[in-house]
Amino acid sequence: MGRPPQADGNISVMAVEPMPGYADLITRSCSALLRAFNECRGCGFELSKRTLLENAILTWSDVLLFVVCALGWTVLRLALSAYIFRPLGHWCALQPKDASKMPESVWKLLFYTASWSYSVYLLFFTQYTFFHDPPSAFYGWKQGMAVPTDIAVAYLIQGSFYGHAIYATLHMDTWRKDSAVMLLHHVITLALIAFSYAFRYHLFTNVGILVLFLHDVNDIQLEFTKLNVYLKNRAGVYHLFNDLVSNLGCVSFGTTWFWCRLYWFPLKVLYATCVSSLQSVPNIPFYFFFNTLLFALTLMNIYWFLYIVLFVVKVLTGQMTEVNDVREYDIEDSKETALHKKQPDRPHHNSWKERTCLKNGTAKDKRLKNGIVKDKRLKNGIVKDKRLKNGIMKDKCL
Repeated sequence: MGRPPQADGNISVMAVEPMPGYADLITRSCSALLRAFNECRGCGFELSKRTLLENAILTWSDVLLFVVCALGWTVLRLALSAYIFRPLGHWCALQPKDASKMPESVWKLLFYTASWSYSVYLLFFTQYTFFHDPPSAFYGWKQGMAVPTDIAVAYLIQGSFYGHAIYATLHMDTWRKDSAVMLLHHVITLALIAFSYAFRYHLFTNVGILVLFLHDVNDIQLEFTKLNVYLKNRAGVYHLFNDLVSNLGCVSFGTTWFWCRLYWFPLKVLYATCVSSLQSVPNIPFYFFFNTLLFALTLMNIYWFLYIVLFVVKVLTGQMTEVNDVREYDIEDSKETALHKKQPDRPHHNSWKERTCLKNGTAKDKRLKNGIVKDKRLKNGIVKDKRLKNGIMKDKCL
């Protein structure tokens, strides 16, 4: 079992603690939580309030910077959508429904790619060892210690983005069946980022970088896959390449979701915050608060993984013949599907008037060929119809 360095001024060489299995995670986490609960039976609101005032360090300049950056993300997205993303969708000749969703996916793809790349830099190209040795995130914590600048920058970027994302989910993004869960996810993520920064938890800010790294990679794959779903039918032509890429993206998305969010996340992050944190900082403030939020994040990851499994089952059983989208579940699509079911196109279900018009050729026209309507009555851009008299169209079908 790895131990934190001793405060004797000497640099000790630490052996990396091996990552536990699911059984060790459950037994040791439950034991640590139960022990912490028994030791905190006298804890109450007054103690929590005093601990908050003693440990939280958040200035008005921090709050103002957060608000400015959150507004900045919103303005930037609106500008990019209006002047780049929407014109790009029209240039690609996407279907109207796909063209309306494209700006959202492009925006998220660009942000998550940039933020995940920065997390990769911090975890693998600096002195930090949080990925290979998550318990090291808790070594040497002191009350009120400063957050390193490179990690503080990551927290400002991510925190302000999730502040923007809460507004975007309600007013800018397409509303889906799981949007309420997504909104809760953004609130929990923002709470984790804000409180860990406010408490100057060198430990939780360190772990936070690992959490963001494990989650952002899935968002990159999701938005990239959705873009290829939109691009496979453009200008009225089916594109095999984009269809193949979307299928591969779907498989890759499901695989990395399980590996990053349901394997690495609990075994690296939850074990470190539940077990290793108490070994390094026995009186760690707000232990239950942060672990509760992380467990809630785990439950949402499981919830979304069930969607992925259901999607794969439908594909394997033939209920779906192709990948339409990985996480669409649009409310609008559901309403359109229900409306289509209620109003089928078969003639024998139509009314008497509709059947009469069909018979007379009003609704069914053989003049449609290669997408062009040929009508001999059209001359010089004017439709001549003898039935038009005194400005009134006389038609038995009307």
